[in-house]
Amino acid sequence: MSNDLAIVTQDIYACRDEFLAVQSEPSLNFDREANFAIQILEGNSYTLRVALQNRQAVIDAVTNIASIGLSLNPAKKQAYFVPRKGKICLDISYMGLMDLAMSTGSVRWGQAKLVYESDTFELNGVDQPPTHKTKPFAPDRGHVIGVYVVIKTADGDYLTHPMSMAEVIAIRDRSEAWKAYVKDNSKICPWVTDPGEMTKKTCVKQAYKYWPKTERLEKAIHYLNTETDEGLKQVSAVPQPNYDLAEKWIALANAAITREALTEIWKSGVEAIREAKDPASYEAFKTVVVARGEELKAAQQADPANEEVEFEEVSA
Repeated sequence: MSNDLAIVTQDIYACRDEFLAVQSEPSLNFDREANFAIQILEGNSYTLRVALQNRQAVIDAVTNIASIGLSLNPAKKQAYFVPRKGKICLDISYMGLMDLAMSTGSVRWGQAKLVYESDTFELNGVDQPPTHKTKPFAPDRGHVIGVYVVIKTADGDYLTHPMSMAEVIAIRDRSEAWKAYVKDNSKICPWVTDPGEMTKKTCVKQAYKYWPKTERLEKAIHYLNTETDEGLKQVSAVPQPNYDLAEKWIALANAAITREALTEIWKSGVEAIREAKDPASYEAFKTVVVARGEELKAAQQADPANEEVEFEEVSA
């Protein structure tokens, strides 16, 4: 063992008590995670040099493993140590986020998939899994045109969140890592080295807003948005809806069987949301009402006497 590695190894083992004090996942073992961390540093001389420049950052990364409850085990592909901005950071993969969502009970099952030009992708409603037909062994599937995350809730319902590549790229362009890469192409950027993984992670981070919340999942998303170069600072500033309020009125809208009934639900829901001063819930509710209105319109015969659903803005 080199002297440099010995110094960092000593730092890692010295934070055992800090690790145990914040450990959120009982199955994590400090000695195993410390060994995984040392293997990462030993296997890359540049990463080791960065670790020596900011030894406290290594300790912080190790304790973040315990706090969030993911493993550095390379077989699980949940989390990694990566050098960013002159220090070692804990990076969480999209698989790590999905594992965290399932292990904490936020969702029962889930997956993220890229959609290529040659694929067939169709949404089948808000509570059904999508249809995604692929030719995985085709020599050329074309460019990636989108991505989606589909999950199954504890109640057995499906939720699908699709994103076009234009939406993904708009978020990529706001990330600190991409901005740094644009200024200096010699910098390491995960959007360049692992574009598919970053595309999936971006979709997961957007989709999770509509899932049942758990503390560890919230902590992991907050960490990615604020403590790494990946940080989407504008995302953290966006007001989030009151999910209990939004889900109540969204469920009623989806259950409406006539446009007249949907109109009454819309009016009552808007009134409740106005009293709560929750514009974010309004936007989520309005999106579902518009979609449900289009479904009912297509299913019913034209009725000139039927009033259109009218929308009004909600003041915060």
